[in-house]
Amino acid sequence: MRKQGAPILVAARSWHVLLLAFATLGSVAHGQNPAEVFELPTLEVIGTTPLPGLGTALKDVPANVQIFNRRDFDRQRPFDLTDFLGRNANSVASGSAQGNAYQQDLVFRGFTASPLLGTPQGLSVFQDGVRINEPFGDVVNWDLLAPSAISSIQLVPGSIPAFGLNTLGGALAIYTRSGAQYPGGVVELSGGSFGRKAAEFEYGGKEDRIDYFATANFSDEKGWAEHNPSRIKQFFGKLGYQDEITDLDLSITLADNTLQGTQTLPESWLDTPKQAYTFPDINENRLAFVTAKGSRFASESALIGGTAYYRHYRNNNISSNVNNDYGLVNPDSGLQQTNEATNDQASIDQRSWGIGSQLTLTDDLAGRKNQFVLGASGDFGDTGFTQQSQTATFTTDRNTIATGPFVPETNVGTTNRYLGAYFADTLAIDEQWILTLAGRYNYARVAIADRSGQDPGLNGSYTFVRFNPAIGINFNPRPSLTAYVSYNEGNRAPTPIELTCANANAPCKLPNVFLADPPLQQVVSKTIEAGGRGKVDSSLQWAAAIYRTDLDNDIQFIASGSGATNIGYFQNVGPTRRQGIELTGSTQSGDVRLTLRYSYIDATYRSSFMAASANNSTATQGAITVQPGDRVPGIPANSAKLRVDWSINEHWAIGGTLIYASSQYAHGDENNEDSHGPVPGYSVVNLDTQWQITPNLQLFANISNLFNRQYQTVGLLGANAFSGPDRTFGLAVGIDPVSEQFRGLGAPRGFWLGLRYSFGNTHSTD
Repeated sequence: MRKQGAPILVAARSWHVLLLAFATLGSVAHGQNPAEVFELPTLEVIGTTPLPGLGTALKDVPANVQIFNRRDFDRQRPFDLTDFLGRNANSVASGSAQGNAYQQDLVFRGFTASPLLGTPQGLSVFQDGVRINEPFGDVVNWDLLAPSAISSIQLVPGSIPAFGLNTLGGALAIYTRSGAQYPGGVVELSGGSFGRKAAEFEYGGKEDRIDYFATANFSDEKGWAEHNPSRIKQFFGKLGYQDEITDLDLSITLADNTLQGTQTLPESWLDTPKQAYTFPDINENRLAFVTAKGSRFASESALIGGTAYYRHYRNNNISSNVNNDYGLVNPDSGLQQTNEATNDQASIDQRSWGIGSQLTLTDDLAGRKNQFVLGASGDFGDTGFTQQSQTATFTTDRNTIATGPFVPETNVGTTNRYLGAYFADTLAIDEQWILTLAGRYNYARVAIADRSGQDPGLNGSYTFVRFNPAIGINFNPRPSLTAYVSYNEGNRAPTPIELTCANANAPCKLPNVFLADPPLQQVVSKTIEAGGRGKVDSSLQWAAAIYRTDLDNDIQFIASGSGATNIGYFQNVGPTRRQGIELTGSTQSGDVRLTLRYSYIDATYRSSFMAASANNSTATQGAITVQPGDRVPGIPANSAKLRVDWSINEHWAIGGTLIYASSQYAHGDENNEDSHGPVPGYSVVNLDTQWQITPNLQLFANISNLFNRQYQTVGLLGANAFSGPDRTFGLAVGIDPVSEQFRGLGAPRGFWLGLRYSFGNTHSTD
């Protein structure tokens, strides 16, 4: 077995090698570097590997890649990336069980990237070539990156091996802005519904070979519901050096955010949707993230690229919870438990770092055009996790009042060591046929150590290895038409959270009460996809895809608590399948542009297993039987998005988005037989408009949920403990909890108005 210190030594040596390579850069003539392509305002080149390279022309990529650029962001002004993709991307749904706009799950093709600790993750997310899934739980904290820092995003579907661990259903690549491509400054002020006040600043420029860019965001709001305010402070800065053969960037991302949620609500409470089930529920997120990225042409046909990063993430969480053992006798003390609630306090202190290098060769192979990429990366993380709990009682409005001191429950340290080596080759067989071959070897080691001295059973080390292959064929009979077919594989290692919360007889409370549980197996995904894209003429574009992703040893979080998404356990549930179709069409008629996206996702279990779900109406002794063909909860089968952009004149533009999502099964209803039925589908309309008052001054406005529809984006089965008079704690007066379906609600209608002032040599996004 590899010694624990070995990966750290490898990282340290690699870091020095990369810095030495950067230091030897020489002076050359001025010019545009092709490696800068991903910082451009618009692009048709796809990053098929995570590290700096030349990318691949869209026509040669065997996947239904979706691309969005800065112009799309500036028109719609989303709160964060999940809000934007939920409104615009195909096969994407966004929703929140916390009732907070900055804490939403992103679900793509039935795979999730979520900020909620404990959610099984299936998407890998990259910022300028660095994987930003946090080592502790693989979560993605969407609130940490300012939307104003984003130049473009690419959503690459499939189990793409080059992107490494967690790429079960796809990879999301985020590319940030640079001063060379976005010169000038902007000051933006806005405000409106829910007491939201926001300010944004950005400035970029270029002097000779040096460019610079900085942006800062501040937002403060009361929230649309009771007890869910948010305060957002974000900063991104980048310093770059470019010439004809060299491209270097040093960037820093900072965040200091406080977010409060309201949890899901019982279905019987939807008549008063703004109330909280219990409170408080507070997350404080702090981030300092430094990235060095660079590339250099060693010759006309050889590009060497690399990244190095250091990331320090801290989270403090306070959550209020019902005491599920209320009224029971404590076996240790022999006393009856009379505490109605607990206040749980958890802290994550995580330091992660990594390095990657990549060689891109564009020499012909046997007289055919060829691009060969060879790369390696290492990602390492050390995390300290502590949790303590105090007894509490509920007020009449379900606030928790402490009745005792905080008592330590968990104190662990975890380490993640992820190593990988990959290759990708794109060969032009002839003028029309393109062959893609790729593969990656992944090594993952997860270690958990008890720091309290009270739980030695937690100590353990787990190693997962796998080689994942990929192959694709593209057929381009003419420049305006592409057809393709591909097959690829990926894998995901269980996280420390999952490895220590895998016992159906002892459900965990997340942030997690760690237990000595049996180990889980790694998840393996296998995806096959076929599709095409093209242009009928200059005004009509289309894309279509059909796909199937089969997972072996899929990990699911089985919710089994009292109306909270954080009570349950993790389980390997055998094989599962996500399959579906994607259709996209876009047309321009004069000053009006229409884009329609439709997707169908069939997500099902493929084997039988038992799941604890005491609040399911069909449960026997607290368990249900899931059969092959039962649908996976939380995934709408049908969704559609219609976007309309109308440039009324040279000063005024207006846009609108219609979002439709069909019904979905609630978590806890894995057998699809609970009497409450599925969570209903919904339709929501959003509007945005911009009026250019002067060349430098713009007035803008946004309306979300125009028709003020009440809708729900997530559901789970639970026991409503507040069954007493006026929704008070029922057990205190001898009334048992009531099994109900709990739902996460979408926000009501909101309106925001703002001014944007540009100065200097600003880049036009129109």
